[in-house]
Amino acid sequence: MKKIFSVLIIFLPWGLRRYFLLKIWNYDIHPSAKIGLAYVYPRHLIMEEGSKIEHFNIAIHLDSIIMGRNSSINRSNWITGFPTLTKSQHFNHQSDRKSSLVLGKEASITKKHHLDCTNQISIGNYTTIAGYHSQLLTHSVNIYENRQDSLPITIGDYCFVGTNCTILGGAALPNNSVLGAKSLLNKKFIEEFSLYAGVPTLKIKEIDSSAKYFHRKTRFII
Repeated sequence: MKKIFSVLIIFLPWGLRRYFLLKIWNYDIHPSAKIGLAYVYPRHLIMEEGSKIEHFNIAIHLDSIIMGRNSSINRSNWITGFPTLTKSQHFNHQSDRKSSLVLGKEASITKKHHLDCTNQISIGNYTTIAGYHSQLLTHSVNIYENRQDSLPITIGDYCFVGTNCTILGGAALPNNSVLGAKSLLNKKFIEEFSLYAGVPTLKIKEIDSSAKYFHRKTRFII
């Protein structure tokens, strides 16, 4: 019954819909936050001041989504995972796994991306997942152990991820970095103020720390 109701309330005016999300789902949604025409039902949802989820997003089968102040998930993204505390044998060897998406303040996910939050995906303050069709995939098959396995993805503050990138579990992009379009990020990097790109990703060059993108105060780019 609750599943049917979760579909029906999508079409209600936002004020009334927010009321049900607070009372029935026990979500924490700031009065200035908003969800558009989207099917967004993690176990736990925290939306801070000014955060928003636009139309046609689907976000299901994960423990939590936490959105910092003025962060945004724009249109037509697919966000899914594999929640903890289930009866499934999948991932039960990872007792500390968190199936969650965490966005820092003023962070932005643009359009038509796929985020696999089987393990945690963390996107830092003022970071942009730009363009279209990037895949952030935290789980895969461990062929040595013959089982599904997962690792978190960490993207730092003031990062720019170009269009159509693939980021795998265990990868990390440091603060103040750019990941070039169509790159495959499959490991951790630590050097800030750098351009990373390629398949697989390598450090290409340094970026001057005075670049204005690294000093902006809002997610909006004119």
